[in-house]
Amino acid sequence: MAGSALATQPQPKSQPAPTATPGRMNRLRRALAERRTRYGLLNAAPVVVYLLILFVYPIFSTLLLSLKGEEGGWTLHWYADAFQGANLEILLTTLRISAETSLLSLVIGFLLANAVTRLKPLWAGLVMLVVIVPHFISALVRTYGWIILLGEHGVVNNVLTDLHIPGAPFQLLYNEIGVVIGTTSVMLPYTVLLLYAVMRAVDRRLLAAAASMGAGRITIFRRVYLPLVAPGLVNAGVLCFILCLGYYLTPALMGGPKQTMVASLIDDQVMKQNQWNGASALGIILLLLTFAGLLLLRLLKSAGEAYRKRGTAS
Repeated sequence: MAGSALATQPQPKSQPAPTATPGRMNRLRRALAERRTRYGLLNAAPVVVYLLILFVYPIFSTLLLSLKGEEGGWTLHWYADAFQGANLEILLTTLRISAETSLLSLVIGFLLANAVTRLKPLWAGLVMLVVIVPHFISALVRTYGWIILLGEHGVVNNVLTDLHIPGAPFQLLYNEIGVVIGTTSVMLPYTVLLLYAVMRAVDRRLLAAAASMGAGRITIFRRVYLPLVAPGLVNAGVLCFILCLGYYLTPALMGGPKQTMVASLIDDQVMKQNQWNGASALGIILLLLTFAGLLLLRLLKSAGEAYRKRGTAS
């Protein structure tokens, strides 16, 4: 009887999903009607117009140009051409050099930023000044400075020859080694600044607490310090990679024919071949690669936050 009584009881109805109610719409209308909201929208209007004219419109125009054929119709020919033959090789070279530059910048930047954080404020400021000031010098001047230093009879090869290093003088220009050295010198200030800010924020008491509990230096670095600075490493690596994708000057002056990057290919198609459609397709591909890098950064941050939450819960 009790079972039948329970069976005959009416089941509670499921609640419908919340939708936009008239109250919410009224609140939105009241917010838009407020003087402060109207004043904020008025102040934001010039910025919105600026972004639309100088960013959205050029990107949209480039996208349309990359989809137009030579006879005026719509086509994906230019994108297919970008992933074939020499163009594909140049794209892969760009990705490889960007990855090498990012990795080298991370290694040097990590060591330098870690050393600076251990200095007194006066010396740390002087070292950071030495790192940052060259960034304000023209990239063309810095590139020619590297050409003078790394030439066959440059300062570097002269020193290596005087030290009787086997194989000296070395070929340090017009190859991938020269390109990576030049682009790393350009990207290094960004890496050092990002990592220095993250490392300065690390609470040294955590390292001291781990040491007081018997952890060795390698364990402290691997289990405590590295996870704390990992977000900065990810940010710096992705930033360097994205900036290198579209870098033009240093690879063009310090590289050879086998080190042609996408930016140089775009310049060649526009200035010499008058092929704006193909150049537009390459530009859109670089933009998509940039968005992919930003998406990867977002995913890595989400994964890191989830990992830290699991560690805290356990």
